[in-house]
Amino acid sequence: MARSKQSRQKALKWGHIAEWIAIFYLFAKGYRVLARRYLARDGEIDIIAMRKDLVAFVEVKARKDLESGIEAINARKINRFASAVDHWLMRNPWAADHVLRCDAVIVRPYRLPYHIEDAFSLPFA
Repeated sequence: MARSKQSRQKALKWGHIAEWIAIFYLFAKGYRVLARRYLARDGEIDIIAMRKDLVAFVEVKARKDLESGIEAINARKINRFASAVDHWLMRNPWAADHVLRCDAVIVRPYRLPYHIEDAFSLPFA
C-alpha cells in the first residue's frame, strides 16, 4: 500500500532528525564528521566520520525498534551504499591509508542510539 504524502514527509523529517542525533552521538564517542548526506549517482552515505586512523561510513536508520532498523539494511541498500563509498574513495585518495569501516546507527524513540561498528561489508571490499 502506498504511503500518503503526509506520512512520507513525516518519515523524511524523522530521518533528518535521526541523522542529527547520530552525529551528536558519534561526536560524543570521539568521531569527527567529514560529510553528511554524501550523494553519488547511485547511492548515498548518511554520515562519513573519522576517528584516529579510521574512516567510518555510517548508515542511519530511524525505526521503532532495533530489529526493524537492522532489517532495513538489506542487500539493495548495501549495494547503493557501496556505490557511494566507491565514489567518495575515488575523490578522497588520502583515505586509502586509513582503516575503512561500514557502521550503522539505529535511532529509536526515547532510547540512546545504537551504534553497530562494522555492521556490514561492502561487495567490492
